[in-house]
Amino acid sequence: MVNKAIKNYLDKHQVPCITPKAALIDMDGVLYDSMKNHVEAWYRTLIPMGIKCSKDEFYLYEGRTGNSTIKYLFDKQFNRQLTDEECTEIYAIKEKYFNELPEIAPMPGADRMLQRIIANGIRPVLVTGSGQGSLLDRLDHDYPDVFAPAYKVTAYDVKVGKPSPEPYLMGLSKARVNANEAIVIENAPLGVVAGVAAQVFTVAVNTGPIPAQALTEAGADLVYPSMPEFADQVDSLIESLRNTR
Repeated sequence: MVNKAIKNYLDKHQVPCITPKAALIDMDGVLYDSMKNHVEAWYRTLIPMGIKCSKDEFYLYEGRTGNSTIKYLFDKQFNRQLTDEECTEIYAIKEKYFNELPEIAPMPGADRMLQRIIANGIRPVLVTGSGQGSLLDRLDHDYPDVFAPAYKVTAYDVKVGKPSPEPYLMGLSKARVNANEAIVIENAPLGVVAGVAAQVFTVAVNTGPIPAQALTEAGADLVYPSMPEFADQVDSLIESLRNTR
């Protein structure tokens, strides 16, 4: 399955090989088991404002910047275009609810995944649509010496955000590598779409309630059923990527 996925990528993008030098890694749902808190905070914020939605719906918006999510939902519900100032006010409410919820735990298996990536000589690059300060501030504590400041892309850096390829293109630029010299590690359909649009080999790890088929349909080159299982396969995947022509 892995070799077939690699061959499909090489054929699609007409490149001779994949030589991973950088791993472009999402945060929520990949490094942190945080999506349930994001979902609850969005729900508590937007339902009183008249937004009609289910909690599970917010998993489909994962990867967007906060402003993008807010603008999308208000346009969809009310055909109303919010200003950036209005979005900032609404996001502050969401952030307040998020910070009141139980503390987020690192995603099981994520530390081992990162260790194997680094051991293989690959540079970790954070690429997240999040502007959640409480989590961004924890990265260096929970994953010490992994993400250097020069190798982070957050909601504060991008103009459009996922599903646009912009964040991953920015990640490639920060790492100073070409698309076939990187891999994307994602867990959300919109993030997968962004990685694929950036023409990077995109791995999806299914850490939430979204069916694996949704990640495949979004274009993921490979889908793993959990982070611990992916961590177990990192070495063999990288070897396959480096050896397949």
